[in-house]
Amino acid sequence: MSIGNSPEDERPFEDERVEDDREQARPAIGRALQQARIAAGLTVDDISSATRVRANIVHAIEADDFTACGGDVYARGHIRTLAKAVRLDPAPLLAQYGDEHGGRPAPTPAAPLFEAERIRPERRGPNWTAAMVAAIVAVIGFVGFTMFQGGDSGGNETNVAEGSTPTAGDSPTPKSKKPAAPEPEPSDSAIAAAPQDKVTVRVSAADGRSWISAKDHSGRLLFDGVLKQGDSKTFQDSSKVHLVLGDAGAIDLFVNGKKIEDDFQPGSVERLTYTKGDPEAG
Repeated sequence: MSIGNSPEDERPFEDERVEDDREQARPAIGRALQQARIAAGLTVDDISSATRVRANIVHAIEADDFTACGGDVYARGHIRTLAKAVRLDPAPLLAQYGDEHGGRPAPTPAAPLFEAERIRPERRGPNWTAAMVAAIVAVIGFVGFTMFQGGDSGGNETNVAEGSTPTAGDSPTPKSKKPAAPEPEPSDSAIAAAPQDKVTVRVSAADGRSWISAKDHSGRLLFDGVLKQGDSKTFQDSSKVHLVLGDAGAIDLFVNGKKIEDDFQPGSVERLTYTKGDPEAG
């Protein structure tokens, strides 16, 4: 007869050790987001421009420091936004954040929401004083115009009665005004023509949606966002247009009126620059 714990009593401890090993093998939230960003070929500035999350917060989250987010609600929102930008499923990362930081945040009480509604500035009503003044001026002007017209018509009747009866030949013939010639509408060819002194780049999401970023020759941001399938954007600059395509395989490019026939692969990130002389001849 043996004294001590049976093998069955030791099994729960073995299960706990296996669970601990799994927890240690799971990468940190920030590390997972950083690896996915690097695999996508994107910099922290690219992610910051695409998500509107400040670069210092992206750096802090990738270092597993969520204090800069301003609370659990904002931290969860940033994790979800960054995960979608690097094509990760945010659900496991949010579950991991809940395990490490105390589960889901408590719901916001209803009272502060109603307080916020009460402190909103009220809309101003119409300016009735100005409306009354305008109405009075309009009435005075109408009365004066009517009296002036009445005086003119009375004088004309007196002249006719004193003189000879006017004949049909005496009445002046009214001159017909020429209709104004309609302004010509701009033709499709004039709209589609690319100016020679500028670089014109048209980006069209032909085969799917894609995030794009466009800057001019000085680095000023022209556009940053997602084009849905079928959408297109046109950019112009005096010398250069810089592009970053998040999914180049879904994009059709037209530079200075000519289609670019580069064989972009689906899901590839491309950084491109075009000038007034592009595409090069041949």
